[in-house]
Amino acid sequence: MRFKISVCLASLLAGTAADAAGSQIQTGPAPKWAVQSEAMPVPGDAAGAVFIRRQDTEVHLDGKGHLLYNGYRIKILHPNALQLGNLSLAWNPAAGSPVVHVIKIHREGQVIDILKTASFEILRREDQLEAARLDGNLTAVLRVPDLRVGDEIEFAATLRASDPTLGKDDAGLLLLASEPALGRYHLRLSWEEGNKPAVKMTSDMSTVAEQGANAIDYRFDNPTVLTPPKDAPPRYQWQRVVEYSSFSDWQGISRLFAPLFANASKPNANSSLKQEAARIAAAHAKPLDRAAAALKLVQQDVRYIYVGLNGGNLTPAGADETWQRRYGDCKAKTVLLLALLRELGVEAEAVLVNNSGTDDGLDERLPSPRMFDHVLVRARVDGQSYWLDGTLPAVVPPGAEPVIPYQWVLPLTAQGSSLEQLSWAPASRPNEITLFEVDARAGFERPARITNTTIRRGIEGLQQEVQFAAATPAQLLSAFRQNAIGNTWQTIEDVQWRYDVKAQASILTIIGTGAVDWDDDGDGMRSLALPGGGFSPPEKRIRAAEQDQALPFYNKPDFSCYVTTVRLPSTTKPEQWSHKDDINNRMFGRAYYRAFDIYDGSLRMVRGSRIEQKEIDATKAKRDNGRIALFDNSMAWISYNPSGKNTDTKASRRVPATNEIDWTADNVPCLASSTGS
Repeated sequence: MRFKISVCLASLLAGTAADAAGSQIQTGPAPKWAVQSEAMPVPGDAAGAVFIRRQDTEVHLDGKGHLLYNGYRIKILHPNALQLGNLSLAWNPAAGSPVVHVIKIHREGQVIDILKTASFEILRREDQLEAARLDGNLTAVLRVPDLRVGDEIEFAATLRASDPTLGKDDAGLLLLASEPALGRYHLRLSWEEGNKPAVKMTSDMSTVAEQGANAIDYRFDNPTVLTPPKDAPPRYQWQRVVEYSSFSDWQGISRLFAPLFANASKPNANSSLKQEAARIAAAHAKPLDRAAAALKLVQQDVRYIYVGLNGGNLTPAGADETWQRRYGDCKAKTVLLLALLRELGVEAEAVLVNNSGTDDGLDERLPSPRMFDHVLVRARVDGQSYWLDGTLPAVVPPGAEPVIPYQWVLPLTAQGSSLEQLSWAPASRPNEITLFEVDARAGFERPARITNTTIRRGIEGLQQEVQFAAATPAQLLSAFRQNAIGNTWQTIEDVQWRYDVKAQASILTIIGTGAVDWDDDGDGMRSLALPGGGFSPPEKRIRAAEQDQALPFYNKPDFSCYVTTVRLPSTTKPEQWSHKDDINNRMFGRAYYRAFDIYDGSLRMVRGSRIEQKEIDATKAKRDNGRIALFDNSMAWISYNPSGKNTDTKASRRVPATNEIDWTADNVPCLASSTGS
């Protein structure tokens, strides 16, 4: 079993104000509500690393929240499985200590009780400091001695995973993996009177569910391997999952968290934040400029550290506290930003989101705060909504759309808001553009001067900004000379990088020389496949017969563009050059475009590919399966024939060279439907 664990909002309990008992491993009998399965006999032909004689994974809900029980007895069949002897427990000491019930080795009729001779070592260090996390959790480890192949290891423990912010209300998942080892598995959800949760299960779990008065059991012997429907949208990947929740609706979660953020974002009467807001207001007259200045202050002057200490995993730290210590997590930064915006008269609210990209189908899930792992701000300025994320680099201003393409969000409001679906449309700008200029005017046999520019947007562009912004130009040049020379490049003369805030793009340019891989076709003829110019044919969208044939097929959104300009050898003429055909096609919800042009002593090519539809219905997919044979998957060959008389040197549409237009602009000619020079 695992729970939805988040980076910022939904971690398990954290705290340092623990009593002595909470910081120690306890031993004792299993709780009465825990049900242990009968061990399954080990078959004579057992294969693999282990055989699961039994595994019991159970959640119990009471008036304080929920408890987790895990017990198993596993036969070790291979040396690789000896790592099962490295036992580890992690817990929040504020919630109480784990209780270990049994650790035994079964060997040829002999039972070795490990708890009598060994003890856990408790690690009090923060084990995720390198990831900027302070969660206060404790970790205990025990290395089972003298564990051998052929032994059976038995273990059972219970720990409380109640969150101080949620109290007795919570939500979570029970699941069985798609490819478990052979053996016996038992999942159980139980509750005390008055604590019955809402339960939702996938069809494969409902068929085996054993409903009791205060529990539901799920039992599997040698469970089959499950294969999710091929190429289906992420929401269809849920298999063998049980959801439980004590929240009646998403509005209840919104109402629960809204006052936490509202109260934490109220600065004290003499707070220095009021002075910061006054300074911003004096420097900027327009509300949007004020919001942008407040956002930049939070992004730039408050470093990111996840803080889960003293119950701070779901409850945000106060704005004044965060401003004083100048660090905080997404909750703290959101609260600080809300405080500044309120002082500036800008309407704003906190919004829960999912950064992991697993929010497809969130509206079909039971209400759960653990479905979110991040929080940011949505402001209303001059009648328009803007998204502000204090955890992003300071080059990201308020945007009409979030940097990450969320599908579902939950605004936090006093009256309680429902899930809100954000609209989706094909990208208006490429998320990546590669510009490649080859100056071959010196001739076929001479190295060409090459200029390669990449323009990256979105998270990839911001990752590059974080990586390159801290490097000097000399360091960048040295790094690329060290790692790139020897492939395309013979020499690298210069490396230039900048982040264009207006275009929201990281722009990297490499200038140098390299050999051009001209193919010698005989009789003085030459040919060259332009980089990035070809298309591979799409794969057929089909599924195995046992899978649901009516489900839609999924396309991960993407928009890429390649632009290549070859400055032709000065001894050649335009009519001596030819190229492969242009392409303008749409298949499986993706646009494919390629165009050539010979103009002003250069041969130009642009190639674009964009997802137009995220989901393709089965009927359309079947139709496009029949069109694949007609797909032009040719490489972008250009050819020189000294005796050629190519009269078709005028393109139907002018293709700009790499240096003729601003390729960071909003409307670049990377698709047939685009307009441009």
